[in-house]
Amino acid sequence: MNELGIKPLSHGGSLSRQVSQQLESIIGRQEIPVGEKLPPEGALCDLFGVSRTVIREAITHLKSQGLVETRRGIGTRVLHSAPETQYPAKRIRLSTVEDILNMLELRLTIEPEAAALAALRFNEQDKQQLEAAHAQFVKAYQNNAQAREEDFMFHLAIAQATHNPAFVTTYEQWNLGAIPRAKLVSVELDPQATYQYLEKVSHEHADILNAILARDEQGARAAMQHHLSRARETYSSYK
Repeated sequence: MNELGIKPLSHGGSLSRQVSQQLESIIGRQEIPVGEKLPPEGALCDLFGVSRTVIREAITHLKSQGLVETRRGIGTRVLHSAPETQYPAKRIRLSTVEDILNMLELRLTIEPEAAALAALRFNEQDKQQLEAAHAQFVKAYQNNAQAREEDFMFHLAIAQATHNPAFVTTYEQWNLGAIPRAKLVSVELDPQATYQYLEKVSHEHADILNAILARDEQGARAAMQHHLSRARETYSSYK
């Protein structure tokens, strides 16, 4: 299609996420080397066939990954060829890490399937609840809150959208204990790193939400699998 190998976007799922994924791959292959600039916003719109809003959302995601920086009057420059890992805390007690990893292991056996079922079964009321829960999470972290309850409510809304009461009961029993940050004490938290970490979580939530609302069963399962696996990898690094 062009010298950067940009592929046509699909109509299912988030356009901004598809754009960011392709740009991340291009940067990872060093087709745009570290220190070089991305094509101008207008050129990216033409290459991908999308609006400036979509391109800006995609660039925001790349910035949250630590891949690029944008300077007024200069453009967007590549900083790293691979995403930087964001950590929510400077240190975590080993016993706490073990508790978090045990819960994530359990969640990985249940929640990807819940997301897939939600994609097949959600109704209009579920759609509204899912969108509201995601918006509340974004608002909370952007206000520098830990967004623990909002995170839990987003995942609970997915369980409710399965229309299987067993999923709902299970998640309600977990309560905030399902959210890793709920196990961290304030002295362990790094406010700036936590903001960047939650920004990444919000993009992962958006991927899950978009797949569910597109009734993409496989996509929803994969997005949830990725979300929880990435969390497991992050917290495993504290061992």
